[in-house]
Amino acid sequence: MGVDIGGSHITAALVDLDTRKVIQHSWIRKSVDSHEDASRIISSWGEAIKKAFSALEFEITKVGIGMPGPFDYENGICFIKDQDKYESLYGLNIKELLAEALEVNPDKIRLMNDAACFLQGEAFGGAAKGFSKIIGLTLGTGLGSSIYSQNTAVDANFWNLPFKDSIAEDYLSTRWFIKRYRELSGKVVTDVKYLAKLAISDNDALTVFNEFGTNLGAFLNEFIELEKPEAIVLGGNISNAFNLFEKALRSSINTNFQHIPIFQAKLGEEAALIGASSLWYFSSFETVSD
Repeated sequence: MGVDIGGSHITAALVDLDTRKVIQHSWIRKSVDSHEDASRIISSWGEAIKKAFSALEFEITKVGIGMPGPFDYENGICFIKDQDKYESLYGLNIKELLAEALEVNPDKIRLMNDAACFLQGEAFGGAAKGFSKIIGLTLGTGLGSSIYSQNTAVDANFWNLPFKDSIAEDYLSTRWFIKRYRELSGKVVTDVKYLAKLAISDNDALTVFNEFGTNLGAFLNEFIELEKPEAIVLGGNISNAFNLFEKALRSSINTNFQHIPIFQAKLGEEAALIGASSLWYFSSFETVSD
């Protein structure tokens, strides 16, 4: 079972670890009020997981969960605080509470950082399958970053690295697109998806994507120098417009790094589920605390 827990929902599905694919008719997505008390949140999660397992009438065996941090993933203790979500879970052993709700032993549950789950899935059964050292970026409302090595992805937490006159996320997120397009055109757009449509005939929109590609390349040069990956994976909503900034991105990558392949993520929402479930594929698995 792969599980992805977000701030307002839980998604769960059975995953075939041989084919590395989600069993589609087991897919469950359920809204969760993250401001509820702990018992209701745990109960809601448990119901979703049980329902997904019931799709094949399986007994609950092994569960991999992508969970937002801060979190002690090895011991299962939540340290989320002051994030306007899951405040009632602070200091609780989520692994034990969820195991009780599912009527399984706690050792049947493994957890990892939710930001890292995306790259874990893409490395295990997606765009970067077959590579041993990978860096991943999720480009959207914010900037997510992760590193995959020795069969495990971890959150790199590079969103706030110094970049140009501010931090990386200020230049590699949706808000930069909106701000930069307004500076060039005087017009306001709400998201990158709409801006991508404009880029077909709007030179200002196309300029924004080219500038973004150049900025992304400059950031990746630092990331590559630090981690020396074999491959790079780009995910998140902005990556859907990869064709509009790919040329500028590749031309701004240092010559020494031009041989490193850059992939557009291909699993979408399934990446987190496949990544979480893959925690049970490897004989040895080390969790990393946030």
